[in-house]
Amino acid sequence: MAAKTLLDSFRFAFAGFAYSFKTQRNFRIHCLASLVLAVLLPLLDVGLTQALFLLSAMFLVLISELFNTAVEKTIDLYTDKYHPLAKIAKNCAAAAVLMSALYAVVVGLVLLGPRFLAILRR
Repeated sequence: MAAKTLLDSFRFAFAGFAYSFKTQRNFRIHCLASLVLAVLLPLLDVGLTQALFLLSAMFLVLISELFNTAVEKTIDLYTDKYHPLAKIAKNCAAAAVLMSALYAVVVGLVLLGPRFLAILRR
């Protein structure tokens, strides 16, 4: 099913996002964390470079989750039986999400940790 128009391409992309949001608990959690960041970012008075690092880390996690879902569903389409290579592929996709989430945590701690510590010390 190829997109015939640019609008179709956007519809398909939104359908993928909506599917992941409806069916993937971790994607919903990451979306909530992204929403919290989006709300807090203007209030935290961070510079442009810091904001770009935070937003990049946030989007990396969301993109990783979407790719993880794509890998899992493609493997599920291919087979419903256990296969060690399918397990490896799914585990590696999950590991990519974990690594991106750890990166986001590190970026958040480095850039926002001192601000939150200063607030707690008051």
